[in-house]
Amino acid sequence: METPNINYINELAGNDEPFKNKFIEILKMEFPEEKLEYLNNINNNRTEAGSQNVHKLKHKFNILGLEESYRLAVIFEEELRLGNDRLKNEFVKILDKIEDYLKTI
Repeated sequence: METPNINYINELAGNDEPFKNKFIEILKMEFPEEKLEYLNNINNNRTEAGSQNVHKLKHKFNILGLEESYRLAVIFEEELRLGNDRLKNEFVKILDKIEDYLKTI
């Protein structure tokens, strides 16, 4: 499995340390809320709402350098729209990995 990183954030921020820190702070604040909303929707079989959550979350995958995870999220988002949640366990593993990583930065 890929490892999250902040390479993109570093590139975006350049030498602007306050910008970088603010970006990371926002990521740390938004991610747990979005993960919880996703889990709530999936656990209650609200696949359409879950697909919307995946749509929002997948952009954070790109920010954290998770290209393979992003591709999986694109497929999962579409499958959820069709009522298929077969990738939910794999998706949760990615979310858990990101959550753990965000605690270290």
